Amino acid sequence: MKNKIITRLLLLGGVISAPLFFLIAIVQVFTRTGFDIKRHAISNLTLGDLGWIQSANFIVTGLLAVWAAVGARGLLQRGTGKAGLWLIGVYGIGMIMAGLFKPDPGFGFPSGAPEGMPTAMSGHAALHSMAFFASFICLIAAMLIFSRRFRVQGEQGWRIYCLSSAILAPLLIVAGMGMNSGVGIMMGVAGMVAFGWVSSLAFRLRNEQISH
Repeated sequence: MKNKIITRLLLLGGVISAPLFFLIAIVQVFTRTGFDIKRHAISNLTLGDLGWIQSANFIVTGLLAVWAAVGARGLLQRGTGKAGLWLIGVYGIGMIMAGLFKPDPGFGFPSGAPEGMPTAMSGHAALHSMAFFASFICLIAAMLIFSRRFRVQGEQGWRIYCLSSAILAPLLIVAGMGMNSGVGIMMGVAGMVAFGWVSSLAFRLRNEQISH
């Protein structure tokens, strides 16, 4: 009984991870002076005097994802999604890394930053970008693995959800990178698709555990 309660609590962390992340991020989007979601990625919120808020947001979101992956490991039989849980765990670690290492200032944010794109990428900015994109790649792979699990279980709705998320998230990122304006919006929506999938899956697995 104790183990079941712990599992539910760990999965609950996964359930709230995406809503909590975007609630905190959206509040900052509308309140941080000089921030423009059309020009700046959410990652840029880690910069400036209040940047610690978004850094903590990345770290907490990553921890919640790792906890959810740990909580779900006893629910899945070998070969039916456990590899996907490892990938979700790596995603969580990547989010923690993205919170520990910040991007370079640019496009006028924060105050005093160059108006254009940084001319060179610092080491901490490179680590931030690598961690963030590695997180996305791991999530896409996890989506594909779980689409197979749900296909085997005959749950076509969840299979389609996993596949469509695996296609839509990277398409949004690629589209955003090719835009002069609106890049932050496209990246944000891609994050909602990908991070939201983690929360939805955690909710699904938590209900699965309760029903058993």
